[in-house]
Amino acid sequence: MALDHEQRFGNKNAARPAANGNAARSRKPAAAQAQSGQAPATEAKPRGDAKPKLQVQKAKKLRLRSPSQDIKNKAQKLKEVRVDLNEIEPVRLQKALSSSGVGSRREMEEWIEAGLVTVNGKKASLGDKVGPQDKVLVKGDQIKLKWPDRLPRVIMYHKEEGEIVTRDDPEGRVTVFDRLPQAKSSRWVAIGRLDVNTAGLLLITTSGELANRMMHPSFEVEREYSVRVLGDLTPEIMKEMTKGVELEDGEARFDRIFQTGGQEESANQWFNVVIKEGRNREVRRMFEHFGLTVSRLMRVRFGNIGLPPRLKRGQFYELNAAEVAAVMKWSNLTVTGGKKTGGQRRGSPRKPKAARSE
Repeated sequence: MALDHEQRFGNKNAARPAANGNAARSRKPAAAQAQSGQAPATEAKPRGDAKPKLQVQKAKKLRLRSPSQDIKNKAQKLKEVRVDLNEIEPVRLQKALSSSGVGSRREMEEWIEAGLVTVNGKKASLGDKVGPQDKVLVKGDQIKLKWPDRLPRVIMYHKEEGEIVTRDDPEGRVTVFDRLPQAKSSRWVAIGRLDVNTAGLLLITTSGELANRMMHPSFEVEREYSVRVLGDLTPEIMKEMTKGVELEDGEARFDRIFQTGGQEESANQWFNVVIKEGRNREVRRMFEHFGLTVSRLMRVRFGNIGLPPRLKRGQFYELNAAEVAAVMKWSNLTVTGGKKTGGQRRGSPRKPKAARSE
């Protein structure tokens, strides 16, 4: 699907699996890794009662051709944009600490309640707010708080099956944060999760405001998935899916569903579905409601960002400053994550004319 943002900055097509379902090659086995010179994964020493964690290779960065000089100039100017710290409104203490990479917000709340955090020499309490001029100590060490005074970072990652979207897994499974580069003096936030058996586009940012803007149900940001279905998905069922069906956690519906590949006589068929929610396993449960099995599920678009075919499984691409600014503008946020005054966020992008009949 060609979207305005993708046409302008090079991501011209959303990923679309081949008709036989081989959307991408699977990981190399250990023997093949050895032949190619890659070191097989080894186990790290476990901490406490936690299971040993696999030492995983870092995701490879997608290399693209250098953008035009106009884009380079715009990106450089955007990188230099700074907001006066005196104009930044105070925020809750736990949010400021979490955004600065000290720990999760829940963990920060526990530390505050335990008396481990002070603000300007006084013991902090839940509900306290801090600004750029405040002095914050955690466990006796002064924290240099990170403020949204500049453009955030955004990464597109092609998640593989078997990876989980969490920071620390007691079962020792591979997480997406194990695979991605670290964010200096800030904290990565995943924009919408994908379950362990779902692959595809995962957006990760250092802006909590952008993440909330794209994930919150009130903004109805579209998520598009490519689904391989085992069973007979009839036009009648497809119509019911767009009208809405009752699941155990409430009504759910697809905004659109259309077939994209697979032979009519084949047991497996490929479909694309568009949904505006992010409930747990919602797409899979929609098909299971009609006795259909989802044998492959891949997210190919989130909002105005599509998964480009050249971004292979296990690879990531960091948006340049001009691309990030376009995403922030589309989300009705300033370049530093503040809410724009006047107007509302634009709706999800329409499909090109050639594709509307689907």
